[in-house]
Amino acid sequence: MTEHIRVTVEDRVMRIAFNRPEKKNAITNAMYVAMGEALTRAESDPQIRAVLFEAEGDAFTAGNDLADFAAVAAGKMARSEMKAHVFLEALARGQKPYVAAVQGFAVGVGVTMLMHCDLVYIADDAKLTTPFVNLALVPEAASSWLIPARIGHARAFAMFALGEPVDGRTAASIGIANASLPVSEVRAKAWAAAQALASRPLGAVQATKKLMRDAAAISAVMSREGEIFGQRLQTAEAAEAFRAFAERRAPDFSKVSG
Repeated sequence: MTEHIRVTVEDRVMRIAFNRPEKKNAITNAMYVAMGEALTRAESDPQIRAVLFEAEGDAFTAGNDLADFAAVAAGKMARSEMKAHVFLEALARGQKPYVAAVQGFAVGVGVTMLMHCDLVYIADDAKLTTPFVNLALVPEAASSWLIPARIGHARAFAMFALGEPVDGRTAASIGIANASLPVSEVRAKAWAAAQALASRPLGAVQATKKLMRDAAAISAVMSREGEIFGQRLQTAEAAEAFRAFAERRAPDFSKVSG
């Protein structure tokens, strides 16, 4: 476990909170493992009937800590040492209802994980971005399938390939979130929704979720994405993207091959 993920259980709801506000809740390997273990516990504990994702500070999450990506791209860390899959695989097989409260910005996996949440409440002024292509990478968490299915190919491609942001109000209007609210109301709304789900007949809730999701297909897409993601991390394009990030400049992909 890590202090950067706070896990509590209250009124039959497991609350999983990003707790690294000084780094905009950028997710480390230890945080992925902690969240994966928490979800596994939630699935096996009959006293837990819903899961709520939330965050401390002014951001939901900046996504994966880019230091890990840069280390793999530079050959300083093996791709196998990255632990995002522990969390993503737990999301894919989850059967209990998941709720998310999103404020500030959500980047990369901070957006793609929402596709696995059954209810999402977001601040009006939140900003969602999936800048995978900007980093010479590809989408993950089965989002290459789930996001186009949710919002359409054109919008999804603009988010992935151009890195176009989506604000909270737009996220609600196109179906990424259930509702957008003033930031001061988001966590209370999400908590009330999680409590409401926890009061419903769990068997019926789980059966409904299972009917609405093809877990095997989601896992298969995640696997394909993960293989390509790993390959992309070791390309010259990725090396340039992370050098540029470290040097605080715009990347120049004109002289590197894919």
